[in-house]
Amino acid sequence: MLEAKNITKRFGGLVALNNVTLTVRKGELLGLIGPNGSGKTTMFNVITGYYRPEGGRVYYNGQDITGLRPHKIVKMGIARTFQIPKPFGRLTVVENVMSAAMYGREEVPSRGEAKEIAMEWLEYVRLKDKVNVEAKSLNIVERKLMELARAFSTDPRLLLLDELVAGLNPSEMMEVVELVRRLVDEKGITTVMVEHVMKAVMTISDRVFVLHRGTKLAEGKPEEIARDPKVVEAYILETGRIALHGEAKKLLGMEEVKKAYLGI
Repeated sequence: MLEAKNITKRFGGLVALNNVTLTVRKGELLGLIGPNGSGKTTMFNVITGYYRPEGGRVYYNGQDITGLRPHKIVKMGIARTFQIPKPFGRLTVVENVMSAAMYGREEVPSRGEAKEIAMEWLEYVRLKDKVNVEAKSLNIVERKLMELARAFSTDPRLLLLDELVAGLNPSEMMEVVELVRRLVDEKGITTVMVEHVMKAVMTISDRVFVLHRGTKLAEGKPEEIARDPKVVEAYILETGRIALHGEAKKLLGMEEVKKAYLGI
């Protein structure tokens, strides 16, 4: 469905992506993981036209979309969310989602049709009781769900989720994770999910792709990635050492960190 082939992206002397090839299969939920600065969001930005790569091409359903502007790409069926939702604060929740439906689809719906689309997806993400409140009044969970509804309303065939569960508590995280998995299973929307919360990725992904320092480190099923020594050393232990404090971080071995971060 999507192939980002031999992608290289530089920012001055920094090589954010170095000859990376990422393939997304129709109907799957792909987890994209890696430490901070590994190139995950940069890859999303290349795919969706925010950045033009110095090397490589992006193909969507066989069509070269490299360098197309974001507003054209979304109308082709590729939608995304952002790490930090930025709603139109003074518009209502339903108006925020309507705006995505009206400007993100190839066939522009009428205002009435856009409202129907918005209401359908707000009900799906369980925000029906918030439709008429101003978006600036939403809490972080509700903003994330509205961001998801906005992406859905563009009628995507491919959905890119950038740290959707960041900042959520464990129960909120699992609620959103289950919603994403249901989306893939019931609606058939191919999804790529960038996350630092490893338990979320490992719980619902069909396949996992690992970036490290701008290059591909590993790719496979969640259980294979969780037990890959290269991933554990380069990503899981590195993340664990950053997150842990004092003498405790010296005492944790590979199995303990895997349990803490992967839930296995």
